[in-house]
Amino acid sequence: MRLSEYLSTGGTGVIATADKDGTINTAIYAAPHIVDDETVAWGMTEGRTYRNLQENPNAAFIHQAPGDGAAGVRMTLKLQAIQESGKILDAIQARARKVSGPAAAEMVRYVGFFKVVETRPLM
Repeated sequence: MRLSEYLSTGGTGVIATADKDGTINTAIYAAPHIVDDETVAWGMTEGRTYRNLQENPNAAFIHQAPGDGAAGVRMTLKLQAIQESGKILDAIQARARKVSGPAAAEMVRYVGFFKVVETRPLM
């Protein structure tokens, strides 16, 4: 199944990161921006997720689709790059502005690009 099929339904997601010492952080995240079949991107604030990725590029994301509790995907990720500007960041900020308001959009300062290392069904 393609990433767009897993993630096009809305739903809820959680991203997990760890710092260099292995201290784990989890955060609620929207579905990612799909760059291509192997790359996804998220907007990020200057929170723990962003800070952890500066020290450790590995992450995991769980997405649960609405409705059937078993529908969704687990993704193992590796950070490829973080950018402070560009079209994808602009699109993510625009989506945040529409969904959560201007204050939320202003907090999104970065876009992280991740290689999807592995996908597995949610259950």
